[in-house]
Amino acid sequence: MPVTLAKGDQAPDFQLSDQDGNVHNLADYEGQTVVLYFYPRDDTPGCTKQACSFRDDMDEITAEGAVVLGVSTDSAESHQQFRDKYELNFPLLVDTDAEVATRYGAWGEKVLYGRKSIGMTRATFVIGPDGVLTKVWKRAKAAEHGKAVLKALRTA
Repeated sequence: MPVTLAKGDQAPDFQLSDQDGNVHNLADYEGQTVVLYFYPRDDTPGCTKQACSFRDDMDEITAEGAVVLGVSTDSAESHQQFRDKYELNFPLLVDTDAEVATRYGAWGEKVLYGRKSIGMTRATFVIGPDGVLTKVWKRAKAAEHGKAVLKALRTA
């Protein structure tokens, strides 16, 4: 049975390393708003648009008191290359076994060009300073996502 998280649910804790080997725990961000977004693969067209939308809106997102954390099953080395190529200004977390993605319901069946497969979905969770979900996107629109998150942060 797939996990389905919704606004008002307690966000599952996690502990993942980023592209530089730094460990991130949700508890480390207590008192801050966290934008935790899951994406399928580094340096692919949609994922690049999504990451760059966050990069481009980062000053405004930070001004709203939020931090952005990207998560995929790619390796730390892949994340480093992706970050450097596009000058990304937020951590990319390594979830190689999709354990955290599964707990958030961001790992499961998806359809691409009419073909069903199992993998990472483009899901985003805004976690309030108290660890409670304030906004959930089950399927995000890559290119516009930074602006959509910013709007949600401003109306929270």
